[in-house]
Amino acid sequence: MTATLALIGGTGINRWPGLDVVQPHRLETPWGPPSGPLIEGRLGGQSVVFLARHGDGHKIPPHAINYRANIAALAALGITRVVAIAAVGGIAEWLAPGGLALPEDLIDYTTGREHSYSDGRPGAPLDHVEMTPAYDADLRADLRLAAAASGVTLCGEGVLGVTNGPRLETAAEIRRLQRDGCDMVGMTGMPEAALAREKGLAYACLAVSVNWGAGLKGGGSIHAEIEASIARGMTQVQALIAALISGAAATA
Repeated sequence: MTATLALIGGTGINRWPGLDVVQPHRLETPWGPPSGPLIEGRLGGQSVVFLARHGDGHKIPPHAINYRANIAALAALGITRVVAIAAVGGIAEWLAPGGLALPEDLIDYTTGREHSYSDGRPGAPLDHVEMTPAYDADLRADLRLAAAASGVTLCGEGVLGVTNGPRLETAAEIRRLQRDGCDMVGMTGMPEAALAREKGLAYACLAVSVNWGAGLKGGGSIHAEIEASIARGMTQVQALIAALISGAAATA
């Protein structure tokens, strides 16, 4: 397999449009099976791998995803760079529904998730990985260049707060996230980012704002807001990724 770049799709992108499938890889790992097959394919003439974080049909809730198996399977397949797409709620004024952000840092509010390969089992090394910076600087720089090349606007960078889900946050919780310095909130960014760091994978997140955080704006159906924002945001994500892949091909 020649692919070194993987795309992890979340809410709104369970399959990658335009991906010419070459082969699905069904891997087992010491931590169990990943969310689904790792789909090897060609996009813009280049080899990539796609993994649906929530499984086929978007059935696995955020807190029940086997993050360790997902990242371990990608590493075992020879992936070295991962772009994770995440649907988020906008907290900062600059991240309205439909907008894209490139988070530069994160705060983990999750509980009960298997969050490390250093789990005390026999043979597992004790690895205190460095999480500063939280995301790979070179991959983020490539994503900025791809956004400029594709005409896609990145609204900002900022801090992603990661909550357990699957329920949405209360208005008081969103106010707390604001006080903590979070610009957006999602449910899948951790332990995914930390596990990628443990496996030595360059990892970055593209965050798509699909709604305002609870209590900030509006007052209508939040689910209707999400539905209306997903298609617009994911269209931009696809254009940006196409530019990232073509740019990588140009410099290869």
